[in-house]
Amino acid sequence: MNQMTLPRSDFVDRDSALAREWLVTNGLGGFACGTVAQANTRRYHGLLITALAPPVERTLMVAKLDVTVRYQERDFELACNEYADGTIAPHGFARLTTFQLEDGIPVWTYALGAARLEQRIWMAHGRNTTYVSFTLRHASQALELSLLPLCTYRDYHALTQGGWPLEIVSEARGCRISATTTARAYRLLIDRGKFQAGGEWYWHFRHRIEAERGLDALEDLFRPGIFSARLAPNESITWIATAESDVPVPAPSALTTEANRRRSLVANAPATVPGWIRELTLAADQFIVARVEADHRASGTTVIAGYPWFSDWGRDTMIALPGLALATQRSAEAASILRTFASFASEGMLPNRFPDQGAAPEYNTADATLWYFHAVSAYFEASGDQGLLRDLFPVLRDIIEWHRRGTRFGIKVDTEDGLLRAGEPGAPVTWMDAKVGDRVITPRIGKPVEINALWHFALVSMARWAQILSEQTLAKDLGRAAAQVGRTFARTFWCNTPGCLYDVVDGPEGALDARGRRVDASLRPNQIFAVSLGTKLLDARRARAVVDFCGRELLTPVGLRTLAASDSRYVGTYQGSPAERDAAYHQGTVWAWLLGPFALAHYRVYGDAAYGLSLLAGLAPHLGEACLGTISEIFDGDAPHTPRGCFAQAWSVAQTLFVWHELTRRAAAPGVE
Repeated sequence: MNQMTLPRSDFVDRDSALAREWLVTNGLGGFACGTVAQANTRRYHGLLITALAPPVERTLMVAKLDVTVRYQERDFELACNEYADGTIAPHGFARLTTFQLEDGIPVWTYALGAARLEQRIWMAHGRNTTYVSFTLRHASQALELSLLPLCTYRDYHALTQGGWPLEIVSEARGCRISATTTARAYRLLIDRGKFQAGGEWYWHFRHRIEAERGLDALEDLFRPGIFSARLAPNESITWIATAESDVPVPAPSALTTEANRRRSLVANAPATVPGWIRELTLAADQFIVARVEADHRASGTTVIAGYPWFSDWGRDTMIALPGLALATQRSAEAASILRTFASFASEGMLPNRFPDQGAAPEYNTADATLWYFHAVSAYFEASGDQGLLRDLFPVLRDIIEWHRRGTRFGIKVDTEDGLLRAGEPGAPVTWMDAKVGDRVITPRIGKPVEINALWHFALVSMARWAQILSEQTLAKDLGRAAAQVGRTFARTFWCNTPGCLYDVVDGPEGALDARGRRVDASLRPNQIFAVSLGTKLLDARRARAVVDFCGRELLTPVGLRTLAASDSRYVGTYQGSPAERDAAYHQGTVWAWLLGPFALAHYRVYGDAAYGLSLLAGLAPHLGEACLGTISEIFDGDAPHTPRGCFAQAWSVAQTLFVWHELTRRAAAPGVE
């Protein structure tokens, strides 16, 4: 069993217990999450957040389950809630003796005098079903358990206020709840005990993190009734919330199945793999989900970009795929993801985003499609699967042709230098895509440095694949195109002072350089990909200079800053209103996913795999400070680099895993690429 145990100091204090979060998922895009204190501090916290059209149309149905225990004629309230006036009550976390993740499943142990009550939460894989079990581990007599579910029915991005009717229909040991005549009904059940119906609204729950983010923070929740059960020493009972129409699998079987599934994810890892990498291997599983067509037929596999609020994004999926699926030896899922996204190719582009309510995919990014070539390359290197390469090759060739002749958002090759232009006013198309109203924070129109590093990678890869597939004429053509980019890249992007790469050239903004071009000399991390991708775009001196610059100006223990602190536009903390946060998103905020490419680039120029691994290990302590066992999306640029944004981000986890395994392999066989 892979076990992560929090020290008591991390949950005995109220603010610490409220700051640490847990997450379980169901492989469909649905999830359950909350705090160690069991108070909901986000609108996204809940016990049953379903994906009604996997992996989207996520709907929060059950917000929480408040527990009261009567033991030896004393009442013990194990819940915690925060209300509009700032009141926090009860303080159930004060009775915690341990909190741990067992193979990623959260487990609480409460002290009831000398007795010990264990609670755990998991979801059934592939089902919109959550289990909450209680086991009396140590006691001199039985106890009485009272469970108060607090429910709603809403889009998981929204908050609701009470007073509207929900239909409650009693069933054996539970009830069925229908929010409206068209809503998906859901059921609350207990495997032993009874249910007493009694609808009542509970008012003014406060979500403190929403308030900190400058958003509406109050919600009302509906109690359909109360569950009660008698629990003798060493007995267990389980409460179940499900949006499925069939009978849930009994809890013991469901837990065994899920525990075995989780253990199989890390079964092939060598014994020498450190515990934090095993935790990330389990975390990687949370992001790989099914994508289902409207007729409910499974249509493929995709990646949730981040919990709690992102759906599946093309860019994030392709950056994350090597770490989530290949580093964890899940090549079948990797192949399915690649096929799924190929089926959505349009005018030489992959979707950037699939909206949460099932609307048409959005094609508005220049890099998602180029990262696809990197994902295919990683898959082919790991698997040698020429069959998939042959199947995808027409799509890949079509992408190259569209980029040469031009596609959406001004994405087109400049025939004079072979480099790729991208972007139009008002439409940011690189990963630095924040907007405040109509104002684009980092427009980056022109020839962005990482877009052209990726374009070169795509051309080099395609030339090699064309040879493998006996497309010799195409291989020569693409080889010439790659060589042209290789010749022009360094002289186009190199900036002698301060000795690194321009962020964007030939755009409408920036200063005029000695050659009369508009150049953006912002000191950003995007240049690191010219080294990390490994296509030797730069000579050894320049490659080392880029790595040294990023290490000096941008590197932190948890990732790279998106802008050097010396820049007047630098914002060191990611806080405030949505507009303030969006303005800071790529203006100094640290992104964890960039640490992997930096460590790999450092290895490429210095050959020190051990040092690269030590850089990645800087993230290990973070697995115990925010959402447990995973890596956050972003951190403040200023120390102490407080975690922000999504509490679990696919590419943060994936790039760490991918580069850790790459550097470990290279450390074991020096000189082998």
